[in-house]
Amino acid sequence: MICILLVAGHGTILETQIKSDVTGLYAHLTGVPKALLPGVGGKKILDFWWETVNTRQLFSEVYLVTNADKYKHYERWATANDFPVENVVNDGSTTLDDRLGAVADLELAIRSRQLQDDIMVIAGDMLCADQNFDIAQVIRFFKSKPGELAIYYELESGEKSYTRGIVEVCPNTHRVMRFLEKPQEGITASRLASVVFYCLRKESLPYISEFLIQHPDVNDRTFGKFWEWLINEEKVPVYGMKLPTGFQLIGQVGLSDYTKWLAHYSSKQQLSPSKPITCRSYARVGLMGNPSDGFNGKTIAMSIANFWAEVTLMESQTLVLLPHPLNDPTEFGSLQDLFQISRKEGYLGGLRLLQATCKKFYQFCSEQGIALSKQNFTLKYDTNIPRQVGLAGSSAIVSATLKCLMKFYNITDNDLPKPIRANFILNVETDELFITAGLQDRVVQVYEGLVYMDFNKQLIDERGYGEYIPLDMSDLPLFWLAYLGDPSDSGRIHSNVRQCWLNGDSAVVEAMKSFAELTDQARAAFQCKDWPRLAQLMDENFELRRSVYTDDCLGPGNLKMVQLARVFGSAVKLPGSGGAVVGLCMDPERLVEMKRAFQEAGCVFCLIVPYDPSVQSQS
Repeated sequence: MICILLVAGHGTILETQIKSDVTGLYAHLTGVPKALLPGVGGKKILDFWWETVNTRQLFSEVYLVTNADKYKHYERWATANDFPVENVVNDGSTTLDDRLGAVADLELAIRSRQLQDDIMVIAGDMLCADQNFDIAQVIRFFKSKPGELAIYYELESGEKSYTRGIVEVCPNTHRVMRFLEKPQEGITASRLASVVFYCLRKESLPYISEFLIQHPDVNDRTFGKFWEWLINEEKVPVYGMKLPTGFQLIGQVGLSDYTKWLAHYSSKQQLSPSKPITCRSYARVGLMGNPSDGFNGKTIAMSIANFWAEVTLMESQTLVLLPHPLNDPTEFGSLQDLFQISRKEGYLGGLRLLQATCKKFYQFCSEQGIALSKQNFTLKYDTNIPRQVGLAGSSAIVSATLKCLMKFYNITDNDLPKPIRANFILNVETDELFITAGLQDRVVQVYEGLVYMDFNKQLIDERGYGEYIPLDMSDLPLFWLAYLGDPSDSGRIHSNVRQCWLNGDSAVVEAMKSFAELTDQARAAFQCKDWPRLAQLMDENFELRRSVYTDDCLGPGNLKMVQLARVFGSAVKLPGSGGAVVGLCMDPERLVEMKRAFQEAGCVFCLIVPYDPSVQSQS
């Protein structure tokens, strides 16, 4: 692949303002082209791009196209920066009036140097807000697509769409469906702005000459007009890749733009290292419908503030995943200590969850056309979610890790919407770690609060996710939770029910439909604040589950907790895959007695504190 850096523009506004500046602060910059103006840390704007593309593993050659007026400046820059002077192309223009136009400058480089390869084109006098992105990722994405590539970014709040080339990108295929050069307000809702940063296949290079033949006026020989013609009229497949950062100093800018940029990034560089990013995700209790989430059913679940997983990300020189001292032990008091810990907790701590999430995150961004910066970080985690009791402890760690990565790399909700985020978390566990799981836990940990979920097969087949509706959390009744002090692996409870369902077993299929009906009735009970009815439905949910999974599969520990709760007249069901029970007791006095009974039976008992994201956001 060949890279061509275009710096042939005549920056008349900036040059004029520098020359006429009365302060004298910028007198030494008179006549200096925009790309060679000093930037942060003494680097010139062009230096950043040369550092980015100066690698033989990616580019066989790098060319620089300039004009005759500034040619000597770039020749001196080339000799000082080990850039091959013979690769500096002079387009012969000396003023704005006799300019060739950006597309003609590109064609000149291709024709004069007889280039016959894929080409990356970059405006060398603009600057990416985060220059440390991975350009190799851009090339890989380009080569994975059957067409050209246009880099875009999301406009910042102060930027107007009529000042940029705007792209409309299909979120599924990443194909650019329409290109609009500086559209008037109201023409498009898109806020995705294209910059002069493109990749062209060698077989598409003849389009450049054809465009120039059809557009003899130099004012039309801009890349905005070229892409409008290529995409909208010629229907050539062009794909979009997003840089999750902004661009500065695009096109014709003034002295104030330059000084603002310089002041902003100079102060940014002087600041202390970026603050650590800390994110939490919460445990959840399935209140109705589970485990039908894995069988195209419906459920209601609630995130609880009692138990959480917390992940902290800190920028660092290398990428480091720190093991948790308790969950990923590497030191033991003795061989007996190792034996006891391994027998109770197994060998699978949280470190694998961090690693799998990072791997899947990079894969997702690469496939979705999002170019990440080459920043490294250190990840560590903490959690108080009890293990192996079906409270979604693993997915909480994955969810919190994903939140940190999204913040660190500036990935927005538009890049990774909530329903897709839930799928992502599930895929980390099922595809990477082979954990048996359904969507319910991941959905409620992404949306947070009290959530109604419909996993209708037709919906999921059509759009990739179900219907997820947050419910009102005001005036909720008092739920309680109890879990075994020494639980077994909660994953065993699924038994062979899935295989029976896949085989079309009528009893299992009907049971999953019944779970969905119970969930709809429970949703109505929540909306009407009919807590006695909700308690009745919770009991029916457990009995239905018991009939499908059988007592042998549920296990004596779970049955013992259910029976104990019923002695005190409390509604009770399993909140997850096993090892814990969630209940609703309408009698406060009996609730106190029940708590003592559970504790004396060797269980841990607590009153649930619902996590309401709307309250948290207000505070």
